[in-house]
Amino acid sequence: MVNLGLSRVDDAVAAKHPMFIQRKFPYPLQWSLLVAVVAGSVVSYGVTRVESEKCNNLWLFLETGQLPKDRSTDQRS
Repeated sequence: MVNLGLSRVDDAVAAKHPMFIQRKFPYPLQWSLLVAVVAGSVVSYGVTRVESEKCNNLWLFLETGQLPKDRSTDQRS
């Protein structure tokens, strides 16, 4: 019998389903954690950048009454 969390599975069933067999990661835990932290930071930065841009666009709309894409850098009439 093989223990899988709270349940026990027969060895023959575990052999037929390779997902039940615990595999060792090819890299140490430190590298796996480092990759997870870096990936999380990159995703967090991307989400924060998008949300900040939306907030900035709303602020400009409330101040000027125009959407930022409608505004041009040339202020001549």
